[in-house]
Amino acid sequence: MELSTLSVFVAAAVALLIIPGPAVFYIVARSIGQGTKAGLVSVLGVALGGSVHVVFGAMGISAILMTSATAFTLIKYLGAVYLIYLGGKTLCSASSYDVENPNEKVDGKTLVRVFYESVLVEVANPKTVLFFLAFFPQFISPSAGTVAGQFLLLGAIFVVLALLNDSLYALLAAGIRKRLAARKRSVKVLNQAAGVFYILLGLLSALTSPSKP
Repeated sequence: MELSTLSVFVAAAVALLIIPGPAVFYIVARSIGQGTKAGLVSVLGVALGGSVHVVFGAMGISAILMTSATAFTLIKYLGAVYLIYLGGKTLCSASSYDVENPNEKVDGKTLVRVFYESVLVEVANPKTVLFFLAFFPQFISPSAGTVAGQFLLLGAIFVVLALLNDSLYALLAAGIRKRLAARKRSVKVLNQAAGVFYILLGLLSALTSPSKP
């Protein structure tokens, strides 16, 4: 691929990534609800989930899924239900949060769970499939090599850029949580807000359709 094409792709990708999307809102919710470590681990999980979509796109599987209304609907609702489940679980945890004796520690098992939950959320996010299939082909040229190879290259660049961008959002959200940590009841409110975020994302995911990328 020509350097000029890659430069335009990077500029366009950065411009699009700066605008918060579902993945960013999910990461912000994690950071606000569970702190810096959980937020950054969720960034890694989302990045891996995005990488899965890149590989699927290069193999043509995503295109096949987009032509199957049944497959698309199944993925859409599985992802939506899972996000709503996470929201409900977070709200339940927030309701039992002890403001007098808060426990801010996030152990290794919790981080592992956050990681695989983040991977699942991104893999089941139909907007990611729609975005990759709509955006990447604009920078792919049959004369520049194999289409699959170009798709993988663009996907790798995009995932790295998204990783950096999402990490900044995670740190920003975790910083807000840290500033409010001195106010014990504020942390409980933040956890409740995170739960509401998950539920709203689940509802938005359920409303996604192939004609509305």
